Amino acid sequence: MMFSTKAEYGVRVMVELARRAGDDPIPLTEIAEHDGLPLAYLEHLVARLRKAGLVDSRRGSRGGYMLARSPAEITMADVVEALEGSIAPIECISQSADGSIVCARESAEDATGPAHVCPTKLLWTRVRFSIVRTLQETTLADLVPGAALGAAAALPDGMTEASLATGTTLPTIDSQPRPLTTGA
Repeated sequence: MMFSTKAEYGVRVMVELARRAGDDPIPLTEIAEHDGLPLAYLEHLVARLRKAGLVDSRRGSRGGYMLARSPAEITMADVVEALEGSIAPIECISQSADGSIVCARESAEDATGPAHVCPTKLLWTRVRFSIVRTLQETTLADLVPGAALGAAAALPDGMTEASLATGTTLPTIDSQPRPLTTGA
């Protein structure tokens, strides 16, 4: 699964706002120039982030944007969902209003025949929950250099921030099965 540039650029804007946090708002033009990002696109993204209550803005010659909450209170799930909407690894999997996971290809038993149960729903539900859990457990403070001293403790065994940045060590995957409620 690949997130779009909405998530990529939006997270970069949030990191830059956290990195430069202070009393003065940061003009979006500065962030666009610093990161080499298109200003018009960032304006669209920041409007979504503002609507989600993640950033505040000030107008005027000394205007710009600032975080609405502390970096430790903003999760990457907040940011990604504000920009991308509900997270789903494939098109047919979504979350219903009651929080259960549904597959668009499933059908209930009715007069036309027996119920159709999606054979891959468990896999995609687990993938979705893993992604969402990772995003929920990662705060903006974790992504700001020097701001998250305890971030290294959250990395998998054998992985350091340096190896993560260079891609030299891959984390091991815990293969222990876990119970999962799919809502079906």
